[in-house]
Amino acid sequence: MDTVAEARMDRSTFRALPPENPLDMPVQPLGRKPPRHGPLSSRPPYLFLRRFFVLTVTVLLTVFGAREMYLVLNVAGLTILEGLVLVLYVVLFAWIAFACASALGGFGSYVRDSGWKLGIHPGDPLPALERKAALLLPVYNEDPARMVAGLQAMHEDLEKAGARDSFDIFILSDTTNPDVWIAEEAAFLELRAATGDHERIFYRRRPKNIERKAGNISEWVKRFGGAYPVMIILDADSVMSASALVRLASAIEKNPDVGLIQTLPVIVNGTTLFARLQQFAGRVYGPLIAHGIAWWHGSEGNYWGHNAAIRTKAFAEAAGLPELKGRKPFGGHILSHDFVEAALLRRAGWAVHMVPGLQGSYEESPPSLTDVAVRDRRWCQGNLQHAAVLPARGLHWVSRLHMLQGIGSYITAPLWLLFLGTGMAIALQARFTTPSYFGEGVSLFPNWPAQDPVRAAWVFAGTMGILLLPKLLSYIALLFRREDRRGAGGALRAFISVITETIIGGLIAPVMMLIQSLAVFDILIGRDAGWNAQRRDDGSIPLSEVVRQYIPHTLFGLAAGVAAYAVSPSLFLWMTPVVVGMVLAIPLAAFTASRLSGIAFRHWGLLLIPEEVAPPPVLARARELMLKRIGDIDIGAVRRLASDPALLAAHRAMLPPARARKSDPDLAIGLTKLEETDNLDTALAELSAKELAAVLTDPRGVDRLVALAGG
Repeated sequence: MDTVAEARMDRSTFRALPPENPLDMPVQPLGRKPPRHGPLSSRPPYLFLRRFFVLTVTVLLTVFGAREMYLVLNVAGLTILEGLVLVLYVVLFAWIAFACASALGGFGSYVRDSGWKLGIHPGDPLPALERKAALLLPVYNEDPARMVAGLQAMHEDLEKAGARDSFDIFILSDTTNPDVWIAEEAAFLELRAATGDHERIFYRRRPKNIERKAGNISEWVKRFGGAYPVMIILDADSVMSASALVRLASAIEKNPDVGLIQTLPVIVNGTTLFARLQQFAGRVYGPLIAHGIAWWHGSEGNYWGHNAAIRTKAFAEAAGLPELKGRKPFGGHILSHDFVEAALLRRAGWAVHMVPGLQGSYEESPPSLTDVAVRDRRWCQGNLQHAAVLPARGLHWVSRLHMLQGIGSYITAPLWLLFLGTGMAIALQARFTTPSYFGEGVSLFPNWPAQDPVRAAWVFAGTMGILLLPKLLSYIALLFRREDRRGAGGALRAFISVITETIIGGLIAPVMMLIQSLAVFDILIGRDAGWNAQRRDDGSIPLSEVVRQYIPHTLFGLAAGVAAYAVSPSLFLWMTPVVVGMVLAIPLAAFTASRLSGIAFRHWGLLLIPEEVAPPPVLARARELMLKRIGDIDIGAVRRLASDPALLAAHRAMLPPARARKSDPDLAIGLTKLEETDNLDTALAELSAKELAAVLTDPRGVDRLVALAGG
């Protein structure tokens, strides 16, 4: 289509979306059980015994650890502080014992390569799909270059596999930044032109991003879900191979009791040291952890929000999210929707599976500790919200356990902090409080306030052993897999990488403990996390900003170290790992966010993963396309529209109907401001981002802005 013809596009000649095929998606009440789907046929054998093993090992380890800590503390009877330390230790030890027990179960599954089920196996020919599936990419103020590069790579891979006609691609935008929005529309048109596929690639932007990502998906289901039995959900940084996409969709088709299948995404494309640490840990430890949870979760698996295939009808019937009662941050729309959607699917009788052995699923990680902190703040609020979902009627006990794990992953941070603080208080009490050797009653023997230091050392060693055992098992499993071992740099470099990741991760852990503890505190006092776009590539932050953000952690570490040393040198030595991490928070944050440090480790052959040593074709192609399409949104939305007739015509054709713009105060204010100026720069300076976005949804506003731009 030439430029003149494109410039004349209107709603009758240009289709950004297919015909609507609605599917009802009612809100699910938490206080009433829904009708259940038929019996499960995809339930793994011996699932009861697997769960019995994991829970029994957890209980035995916890009981043993509790006994040993009790003997450490109860040399001369428990004080109140010692009792508090014991309770905290048991809770925290049970947490790591549970993870260790799951890893033990996963080790056998991973080594035997038995993470295949539901008819998915890489050795089989690629199956043909019975009906067309939908590939959904929700985006929110993301880099359009990255978005289009991944989609084009997947589209080309599907075409090579002969499966292009089996998928429709939907870009579902919730973007609020006007410049990014128009850049998205330009990228959408470019994607259609690059692939030559105008019939299977679609774009839709919601003027109001109600209920955030969950609302984005549910709106698509209500409008188009009836035409697609299977939908595969991506994230903005997701890339999946044609083999993975087709096998997931086929598994949903062939297993009528399955509502959702989750893959294990491999973290890739890390450039900073922090991102490389994340992707190495995810690639080396992740498969064993995923095999472990798949081994005992069985048909009661979980959902991580992306890189998963979902039966659309089951999702519509069972997973409509209610709004939680009360005010934010605990009330309102559910932030961490994925756990809840999986629980509601299982409550309605649908199986939810993890298939950890399926290759071809990739994602990226935040590039710095600061970016992880921002994301974790939102995740923390979302997981704590699950406390309101836990009492819901009809949930499977494993689904409740998933939510408890999500809550625990953040609650444990302040518990660790309290544990350390209580330990210091005990030492302080012993140092400065005169002991009462004889109580009020008659006693022949004095009460000596003391702990057993030798046993305490063994308890510490045992706790660290339980904590690190999953990493050791992951390394051993890596040795059994030749291609993975070579891709990680060989046995020796992989071992050095494990040690490196453990040391740096151990230094970062106390900083994350403080970050998560503060996040929990913020949420408990009523501060909402909001919703921000996530950085994907560059983790660099000005040093002044790093100092500003992490000086509180440094000062806290210095204060803890000085206090510990004032009490006793032995307490200081015991606190050293925690104190050092906090004191070094500023250089750690800056060093790990640096690309140069990441490149150095790559040059030394450390923290390697197979996907960067020998990138899969779809991943290499996505990277190549992204480097060619470095997004340029600095031109601004209005000038981009005014300078590109085809984009302007398409934008006009994609404007929402008039009813969607009704009673929009931002639109009314924006149009008034536009009428009061004859200069584009003045208009853009006067309009807020919300007002500009609203004006760009209205034909009158678009015409006025283009006229001001001289278009």
